[in-house]
Amino acid sequence: MPPVPPDLDIAQAADVRPITEIAARLGIAPGDLVQYGPLKAKVHLDILPALQQRPRGKYVDVTAITPTPLGEGKTTTTIGLVQGLGTLGHEAIAAIRQPSMGPTFGIKGGAAGGGYSQVVPMEDFNLHLTGDIHAVAVATNLVAAAIDARRFHEHRLDDEALAGLGLRRLDLDPERLTWRRVVDVNDRALRSVTTGLGGPMDGLPLDTGFDIAVASELMAILALVDGADYGSALGDLRERCGRAVVGTSRSGAPVTLEDLGVAGAVAVLLKDALHPNLLQTLEGQAAFVHAGPFANIAHGNSSIVADRVALGLGDYVVTESGFGADIGMEKFFDIKCRVSGMEPDCVVLVATVRALKMHGGGPRVIAGRPLDPAYTAEDLPLVEAGLANLDAHIRIARRFGVPVVVAVNSFTTDTPAERDLIARAALDAGAFAAVEADPWGGGGAGCAGLAEAVVAACDEPSSMRLLYPLDGTIEDKITTIATEVYGAASIELSPAARGQIAEYEANGFGGLPICMAKTHLSIGHDPAVKGAPSGYVLPIREVRASAGAGFIYPIVGTMRTMPGLGARPAFMDVDLDADGKIVGLF
Repeated sequence: MPPVPPDLDIAQAADVRPITEIAARLGIAPGDLVQYGPLKAKVHLDILPALQQRPRGKYVDVTAITPTPLGEGKTTTTIGLVQGLGTLGHEAIAAIRQPSMGPTFGIKGGAAGGGYSQVVPMEDFNLHLTGDIHAVAVATNLVAAAIDARRFHEHRLDDEALAGLGLRRLDLDPERLTWRRVVDVNDRALRSVTTGLGGPMDGLPLDTGFDIAVASELMAILALVDGADYGSALGDLRERCGRAVVGTSRSGAPVTLEDLGVAGAVAVLLKDALHPNLLQTLEGQAAFVHAGPFANIAHGNSSIVADRVALGLGDYVVTESGFGADIGMEKFFDIKCRVSGMEPDCVVLVATVRALKMHGGGPRVIAGRPLDPAYTAEDLPLVEAGLANLDAHIRIARRFGVPVVVAVNSFTTDTPAERDLIARAALDAGAFAAVEADPWGGGGAGCAGLAEAVVAACDEPSSMRLLYPLDGTIEDKITTIATEVYGAASIELSPAARGQIAEYEANGFGGLPICMAKTHLSIGHDPAVKGAPSGYVLPIREVRASAGAGFIYPIVGTMRTMPGLGARPAFMDVDLDADGKIVGLF
């Protein structure tokens, strides 16, 4: 295929099929499909028992080196690989996250892939889709309202009056409340707020804040629910909601959604969101789009149930972990695979000339500004200087025991010599294969070579290894990730973090896996430090427990759980044209 002209509406130019046709080809019965118009649907989890009788497809996770702020085309490569597998005659299925409207309207714009490798309808994918993120946000904010209401009424009612209402005093400690409200846009002004300032009937004052919706515990729960059928998945959802902790009482006891009496209502709000969404690629392959936890804050992977459904329907399932191998891929193995028991057959690591030049000391890359000429002219020494980052990510991926295929995502400004240099370095670092790919300009045909390498890698013997056992202390598990993945020499726990760890271990949460909240712009904690930092001390500012999701959540350095908007956000390019068509989301 030729390069994509900038004025081409690729989604309209494609031969987009009714979603019923895509479902029928996979063997999804009409009764298992819940349609949202002609081009998108949910697949009901009642399908799960029948899928247990089918052979399991091959399972591929796509990750990347440390990206520039512009992203390196990881989703585009994921969709291109699915289409490339299709060109080889395989029934390939994508299983990816639903994007948050935070980055969609902030820095990155649309996140459906790009060029000839994208998911359609692109506008639905990037915006409301079937309302899952809205359900998560409403349910999260319902819990916050329940907390405030309980504090208010316990302040004004004695124990006898509470008992008359069927309630017991929870005595929530306002200094140790960890549950925050959410919104699905970047809004730095909401990071720290004080509520309850209106007067005696407007609630009790509380210093709190907002997170972005996709960093919430309920989004993580949605992505980690599992079950052999719809009933057991619903049961898992309800149980996880019930055990989610909002804070502690003044005596130090954890207070859960079950204690608040809100867990059942939260499960009701999330019930329909539990079914994965079905869309399609430009070349007609199925794409499951479900859940959207951030990888630099939450665990950064699409839902377990979507992958289970896809693995029962396709020859190959290609999922995607957020950001680099140090973040989303590590959490893919140590959280998602550990919880589900699913084991990937291959990891695809996306690398670009642009990112490696940045890691080699190239000028700063700033979203919304033109690239420095260093990134558009051949500079082999600059690429070579950045190869330490590629080596580090291959090492991280190989640590988990599966073959690694490096996809060199091709940009028009790259030169063959630069791409060849990356491919040779990848093989020297232990990659199974290193292949140039052109998903943007070539679609499936542009990723046929990558698909062939992935098929070969999936046939290699492998044995998945997790990074750490669960029976270590929380501090030991954080240290293992810091030293074996991030290259740190040690960790430094703040006094607050030490106290939180001690409290969580005393309350029985010490055996949970770890979900690090860390910048995606460096393997270390400082986004300005590129390449492969080593020998430093990793600072842990705070530690939270997501007991419902089932992980401990350390916050590294200055990492924020609510992003902010830049000086020129992506939403400035989004509009409606004279025909009512959405423009500017690409």
